[in-house]
Amino acid sequence: MARATLTISSKNYSSWSLRGWLLTKFSGLEFDEIVTAPDDASARAEILLLSSSILVPCLRHDGATVWDTLAIAEYLNETMPEAGLLPADRIARAHCRSISGEIHSGFTTLRSSLPVNLKGHFPNFKIWSRAQADIDRVAAIWRECLAESGGPFLFGERSMADAMYAPVVTRFLTYDVKLDRTLTAYAGTIMAMPEMQEWIEAAKAEPADIEELEVEY
Repeated sequence: MARATLTISSKNYSSWSLRGWLLTKFSGLEFDEIVTAPDDASARAEILLLSSSILVPCLRHDGATVWDTLAIAEYLNETMPEAGLLPADRIARAHCRSISGEIHSGFTTLRSSLPVNLKGHFPNFKIWSRAQADIDRVAAIWRECLAESGGPFLFGERSMADAMYAPVVTRFLTYDVKLDRTLTAYAGTIMAMPEMQEWIEAAKAEPADIEELEVEY
């Protein structure tokens, strides 16, 4: 069987690439990375939220081509069920799918106002009210999940949901979003994962910057 491939774009800027990469890492499926350059037209459209059809990340495995992040998650859950990308409990599994779908299709103001930038740090960043509403909703989701599961991940064990919300954790750190102790601990858990450390190290080594995503004061 041919080794799987995962096409991704910028590790510094691309939230969707991070999600797909983490999901594939969590699953245990061995894969080779194909990285599109930040100046590639399709990659820039995905990073800058200009594309209505996001084709990156794209997983190719055993004849299947899967390019939507939630579809990648579901495919990996079917292919590598022992990885536990979805909780074993029916109710928790439905909840996990629901909050993963919510971050997949919503929070547009948060995305556009606080773009992912792993090399950046902007303390005292001005957060507009609509973005704050998205932040508050994310915080409520995390608190509910952690209270129910007991942590350290949203559903106790690492799952699809943690991969889907990992880019939000990086946004909160980049823009110095204030979190309570429980949510700060969860953010620390995500950032301490070896997979996140590997991704961040590679992101910081990227030579190219995308000017549209660099905050100016």
